[in-house]
Amino acid sequence: MGKYRISEFEEVVLLTIAVLYNEAYGVSIKQHIEASQDRKVSVGALQSCLQRLEKKGYLTSREGEANSIRGGRPKKYFELTAAGKKTLAVTRELRNQLWDAIPQAIMDVNLMPK
Repeated sequence: MGKYRISEFEEVVLLTIAVLYNEAYGVSIKQHIEASQDRKVSVGALQSCLQRLEKKGYLTSREGEANSIRGGRPKKYFELTAAGKKTLAVTRELRNQLWDAIPQAIMDVNLMPK
């Protein structure tokens, strides 16, 4: 897996960008993660993660149109690259292999102690 190794938060961010597709920008990514994952996300942590993923080549970014609501600043939209899509596929496969390797008896809730 080596070059496709990502943290859990990086995985959530990449998946969220994929879900949001053409509407993936800082605020929408933050709001979606907070709503869907029931977790708080700091702006700093998200921005740092986005920069890191872009540097790794898993994301590209583009600027949208500026508007007066944002003080004339444009939104920065993010999109998965081929390497980002491959990374998600490899990560998913690894997780599926681990889940598939768990003996059924371990996951049987009826056998778990109360």
